[in-house]
Amino acid sequence: MRVAALYDIHGNLPALEAVLAEPDVVAADIVVVGGDIAEGPMPREVIEALTSLGARVRFVRGNADRELVAAFDGVPDTVEPSSEWTALKRAAAGRITRAQRDFLWGQPLQLTLEVEGRGDVLFCHATPRRDDEIVTEMTPDARLRDVLAGIDACVVVCGHTHVQFDRAVGTKRLVNAGSVGLPYEGFPGAYWALIGATVELRRTDYDVEAAVERIRSAGVDAVEETVVAALLDPPNRDAATAQFERMASAGEPT
Repeated sequence: MRVAALYDIHGNLPALEAVLAEPDVVAADIVVVGGDIAEGPMPREVIEALTSLGARVRFVRGNADRELVAAFDGVPDTVEPSSEWTALKRAAAGRITRAQRDFLWGQPLQLTLEVEGRGDVLFCHATPRRDDEIVTEMTPDARLRDVLAGIDACVVVCGHTHVQFDRAVGTKRLVNAGSVGLPYEGFPGAYWALIGATVELRRTDYDVEAAVERIRSAGVDAVEETVVAALLDPPNRDAATAQFERMASAGEPT
């Protein structure tokens, strides 16, 4: 069995469409969507595209999915009430249906699949214990061992920081699949992973400038300051990783 792991789509429908057209995604036995699905410019359309795949797709809920549901429910954002991301979140919440809200909320925080040639693989959004905990390729081994304590799976696949990595932690392997819709890799594209007898970090090219025009035409508030800015000038992966590590050291979720 081979699993295509698609994480952090963030409502970027053109990027998702490009990845779903990849032959290895079309041929994958299972597509795992690892959270932060819809908070972005085209939330309704992204959910529709994914659910149209039927039983072949499995979902994990991310922190942005949780926050989008809270915005839909009218819960005030007490962390960053005036930020561009909060404005984007509110706009996205106004575009999804009640059924889509319930769909997002109903997804599990983690999923374990038995992958032939690999054993049990656990899929979560950030870490197995929290949907907003920061781990990166720079995280000290001691903290990672604590994060993965009690996990039986031989491989843990995560996302959340929008930067791919693949590292060994004792007898376990921690893989960040990257971000389909909003990568912090310093280079445009849609980033994902293929999990089977081998673990492959993948990147899909697509027309980012054309995607930006589609995103702008959706008419969502704050899209220029958030999604468009990051797509046209992707953050450097090393700088992004270092910033995430500073946040983790300060005990800040993201």
